[in-house]
Amino acid sequence: MLIRNARICGGKSETERFDVLTNDGRIAAIEPHGKIPNKDYQLIEADGLLVSPGFIDLHVHLREPGQTHKETIATGTAAAAAGGFTTVCAMPNTNPVNDSPEITRWMQAPERRAKVKVRPIAAATLGSQGEQLTDFRALVDAGAAAVTDDGRPILGDAIMHKALLAAKELGIPVIQHAEDTRMSQGGVMHAGRTAFRLGLRGVTAEAEASIVARDIELAAETEAHLHVAHISTVAALENVRNGRKRGVHVTCEVTPHHLLLTDEEVGDYDTNCKMNPPLRSEADRQALWDGLRDGTIDCIATDHAPHAAHEKDQEFDRAPFGTTGLETALPIALMAAGGECETAVRWLSIGPAALMGWKDVGVLRVGAVADLTLFDPEQEWIFRAEESKSKARNSPFIGKRFRGRVRYTILDGKLIDP
Repeated sequence: MLIRNARICGGKSETERFDVLTNDGRIAAIEPHGKIPNKDYQLIEADGLLVSPGFIDLHVHLREPGQTHKETIATGTAAAAAGGFTTVCAMPNTNPVNDSPEITRWMQAPERRAKVKVRPIAAATLGSQGEQLTDFRALVDAGAAAVTDDGRPILGDAIMHKALLAAKELGIPVIQHAEDTRMSQGGVMHAGRTAFRLGLRGVTAEAEASIVARDIELAAETEAHLHVAHISTVAALENVRNGRKRGVHVTCEVTPHHLLLTDEEVGDYDTNCKMNPPLRSEADRQALWDGLRDGTIDCIATDHAPHAAHEKDQEFDRAPFGTTGLETALPIALMAAGGECETAVRWLSIGPAALMGWKDVGVLRVGAVADLTLFDPEQEWIFRAEESKSKARNSPFIGKRFRGRVRYTILDGKLIDP
């Protein structure tokens, strides 16, 4: 494949034009426009589009096995491709829970018809019950990229300590859903004025910050890699910042919806704004922007959590947590980056790859895997439900106008048709 007349996102002047040649799934050449002769290659006329390494999402719920009324691996990865993602990490809170090598392999099988690369994140404990560790080595051998009990925390001190030690031996992170459920019990949104007005039980910032503080101490003791999922509060972010100053190997991610929205968006019980962790205060939101910009937050991850319409169409207390996010991540990242494309790509591609230690993706260089995203940072568009590739429609961004749109997604040198 030959991509002609593209601008390189980061590393080279974004005003210059380049041609990118792929061969056998790798980047074969990057040359000034016109220097690579066309020899009957599959051709993409970029006409000034920005080309970047393919986006990587460390936090996606694909709902297979067992919850195909919400999403399938095929539809979820189609949404990923539409959003410019070439790799997604699939969380284990499926039915049954992905706590075995058999399920890990099943999720990656060709029969799943995935449009992009799926890297399963396996359960850290059997059934995600927080009591007995899974066989980390067998899971990694089957293709698991990390372990987590996402959807619920690893609450016990001793089991979290064991998980960190076991993960360290294999060079993988333990991803923690940072919520002390003993403190958040029954909470359905952020504990603030809106929750009080609506008469809903709130989830305090301390429920998140306390687990992060505990886990940082355990990571310091074990010298293991702790990754905090979907960080959402000033206090938790400050814990991460202080842990890093001490040399603790702690990383974290933030979601697009926590960057853009606050708890006030719940309005009059809008269940599409019900997620876990909940949308927080304006002070928290601003702190998350600052954390991205100063490098405390390593990357953006969508926490794409699809649900069927009938599940969200019920009382706020009863509706499930979660929002979709794969197709709208780029424009929100560009907004957070102040329009700086290189910065947005660092959060969506370079950062996640570096965090996971993946060497040949998340980079734009000769010899790297030809997973690429081409996008127009200026194109305005409306996110319409009928155009979404996901099976679900539970997004607070339906009908919203955005700036910045993915135009092509390329996997192993081949154009994806989502």
